[in-house]
Parts: sequence; structure tokens; C-alpha cells
Amino acid sequence: MKILAVGDIFGHPGRDAIATLLPIIISEHKIDFVIANAENAAGGRGITPKVADELLKYPIDVMTAGNHIWEHDALHPYFDTHPILRPVNVRDALPGRGWMAKEKNGMKVAVVCLQGQIFMEDKGPAVTSPFRMMEALLPELQESSDLIVVDFHAEATSEKRALAWFMDGKVTALLGTHTHVQTADEEIMPRGTAYISDLGMTGPHASVIGLEASTAINRFLTGEKKHFKVAMDGVRLEGVVIEVDVATKKVVKIERLQMPLKM
Repeated sequence: MKILAVGDIFGHPGRDAIATLLPIIISEHKIDFVIANAENAAGGRGITPKVADELLKYPIDVMTAGNHIWEHDALHPYFDTHPILRPVNVRDALPGRGWMAKEKNGMKVAVVCLQGQIFMEDKGPAVTSPFRMMEALLPELQESSDLIVVDFHAEATSEKRALAWFMDGKVTALLGTHTHVQTADEEIMPRGTAYISDLGMTGPHASVIGLEASTAINRFLTGEKKHFKVAMDGVRLEGVVIEVDVATKKVVKIERLQMPLKM
């Protein structure tokens, strides 16, 4: 079984990349299951119902998110009717679910949306320890599914690496998101968990993590944060392809992926 995990979809350019490139990747890599982080898909901030409907026209099985999922209250009813996850470890009783299992080709795949704590204090609602949350959730995940894929939306590489060691052999894959910068550390860990610190960004890379460079520079120079403009150039889809032996339920390969959108 091959699972494609797509890095943060950013704005209209990221959605264009999904529309054009996702079918090509599915065909070329013979993908069975698609997970996409879409928390920045609407103008670089959050997901609107319209954008959710647009993305789910494509063969995406589960959409994950992070701290920006709370930007648009109108999306909240979709949490109950669409395969859209919010962080499972939010501290308060907020709408939505943090994980779900879907059956595909005879395999039950559980997808977990998890948020980090380090350097994330002022980025959305407070979250509980991702370590304790995964520890508590693991028995239910293992009972409900054959494979477990975790989107760990976190800032600090140290937190991602530590959780990977904590979860090694207990989940199929632990995949970092949030920084919009793809890391070159994909690996199968000693006990079999596939890992990468960050999937990267599906969107405009001639930018500052999706933001138009001049806008970002002005923010650093002046502290002005009101102006927000999505960049348009250098668009590509980033993520990983994970191959699992269905007989053993073990990961046999993780491949980093970058595909440019040629306009």
C-alpha cells in the first residue's frame, strides 16, 4: 500500500498545484491513500467551506490541519460531515475530531492530527502534551486500524524528533508539518516508524514560507503584521510517499517528493 502525505497547502497557488499535480502523482506512484495538510489553503490562513469543497473534489482521503484551522468559524459544521481533522490535543472542548480511520483497499488507516507545544503558545488554542495524548490514544488507535499515520503540526524540530523516538514502532508514520520548509531527514526508524521533520509546503516557493517576500521583509523591518499577501511564483507540491507491506504492516520505503507546477 502506498500513502501520499502532502505538505501544507498554501493559498490559491497550493490549490492549483493540487488540482494539476495530485492526479499525476497518484498515477505515477500508484498511490492508494492521500493525506493532505490544508490548514493554510484559504488565502494562506485557515480553510473555508468553499475551499474545503474545492479540495475534496480531488482524491484526498483525509485533510489535516493545525493552529490555523480556527480562522473561519463557518468551517466548524464541516468537522462532522467531511474528512477534516483539527488537532486532537486541543485543551478546551472545541468542535471537531482529531483523528479518524478510513478503510481503503482492505486496510484501515487511522490518521491523527496532533499539534506541538514548543514555540506554539500564541498560535491558536492551547494544547495538551502531544506525548501524553498519543500515549493515551494509542490503544484505541491500534484497536481501530491496521496503520496509524500522525501529522505532527509543530514548530520545533527537537519536539518532533523526540516524539518520533517516543512513538517508534507504535505508529506507522510520524510526519512533521507547519514550518513550510521541507527537511531532508526522511527515514525509517529502528523500530519501523517512517519519519520526516517536515513535509514542506504545497504552494509558492518564491516567497517567505508562502508570503510575498516584500510583505514579509516589511514585517521584519517595521513590525507591521496587518498586511498579508500570498506569493504566486515557484509553485510546487511537496510531501512524501510511504510504502507499506500489507502482509506485515511494516514500512518498507519513505520517499521525499517535490514536483513543480509548470505554468
